[in-house]
Order: sequence, then C-alpha cells, then structure tokens
Amino acid sequence: MAEIKRTVESEGADVEEAIVAGLAELQVERDAVEIEVLDEGGRGVFGLGAHPARVQLTVKAQTAAVPPSSPVPPPVREAVAEVSPQVELTGQDRDEAEVGRAALLELLSMMGMDDIKIDVRKAEADPGEKDPPLVFDVRGSDVDTLVGRRGETLAALQHVVRLIVGQETATRTNLVVDVDGFKARRQQSLQRLAERLAEQAVRTNRRVVLEPMPPHERRIVHLALREHSEVTTESIGEGNRRKVTIIPRHP
Repeated sequence: MAEIKRTVESEGADVEEAIVAGLAELQVERDAVEIEVLDEGGRGVFGLGAHPARVQLTVKAQTAAVPPSSPVPPPVREAVAEVSPQVELTGQDRDEAEVGRAALLELLSMMGMDDIKIDVRKAEADPGEKDPPLVFDVRGSDVDTLVGRRGETLAALQHVVRLIVGQETATRTNLVVDVDGFKARRQQSLQRLAERLAEQAVRTNRRVVLEPMPPHERRIVHLALREHSEVTTESIGEGNRRKVTIIPRHP
C-alpha cells in the first residue's frame, strides 16, 4: 500500500477553499486533520498586491485515508473556451466598447500599467437573457494585481468603468470587466466548492456555513445547488458579512 501523505500546505482564494483543497489532496475527512492557518490572505493596499490564503493540514495519528466521495475535478480550462467567438460589434455595443476600452486604458495607465491589451466581446447569453453584457478582458503583465481579495478590486474597477460608459453614452450600460479570465475560473471554483461542501453537509447531516461573499458569488453558490436533491441553501448575516449556508434536507 502506498504511504499516506501526512501533511500538506494548500492555497485558496480564502481559508475555506484552501482547507477543501488540502482535504482533497490528503483524501481524508475534515475531522481527521489538524488545521493551521498560515496566512488568511490579504487584500493589499487599495486592493492591490493581494495574495491567497494558505493553510497547513496534518493528518491526526492513527487516521487512515479514505477515498474521496467524488473524483477530484480536472483542471479548469482557459476561460476563452467558455465564451463565444469574438464577433464584430455594431451600433450601441460598438460605442460602449470604444468608450469602455478608452476609459480602462486611461485608468490602468494612471496605475502604472501601460503594456496592456483589452479584448472586448459580447458574452454568450444565458437562458432567458435577451441582452448579454459586453466583456472587457484585460491582459498583460502583472494584471493579476487588479483582481484583489475575492475580486474586490476588480469589482470596484468594473463599477467605475460602468459609470464612465453610462455617462458618456447616456445609457444604462451592461458590461463586465475581467482579468485574464479570472471571473470564469472563479465561477467554476465556487461551483466545485459548493458541490464538495454539499456532500459534507449530507454526510454529516449538519449545516455548512461558507465564508462571507459578495452578492454575485453567493448567487453562483445558490444556483450551483438549486437542483440538488439533498440540500437547500440560504443566505444569512448582514452587509459585507453575509454568507451562504448549506442545509441538509431531512428525510
């Protein structure tokens, strides 16, 4: 039998994600390890220079490894594979794309980022969505610093660009600012996290409470488990401390 790995260090967007990643690598249950938080992650200065949370998981003595309840999902593909091919923009979309790109370039230049490329495309429509947003994908060196802890810096940048485009075009614009496909990868990461924690809630028959999340990330978790037959979800808390709770359905 292969020797069981006893200690691992793992990273995640927050402490909870780092713990889940470590458990998957060790292939043990949560109560079978001792958890040491090495770094809770940081949002940097004004959201810049953020870094991930880091934890160390050590298997308790006399604990045998157990197979995970589901296989570890394959690595996330590049976000470009998840969107429709870029097409030529026309009409109002073209006007908003030009204003938005110019505003982004100016804002990023003020932050000392000049070697930047911005691709603008129309997002693929979700079911029932009539007018999907324009997506401004920022690429270049060191652009990951624009994301911030849990995407907070990116959300602030997107808000400013929306205001500028809306004022310049006199319309209520619908646009998304992304960085190297971060939002697509973050969505997939949250969906996987939701599924794993739902399995934990069912296995232990206990509620599982996630870390506080912004509204759009809570929505991703709710939607990921909306059709789950064994759990339901609800948001609890107030303001920036609002979080998702995963609740087992009792037989």
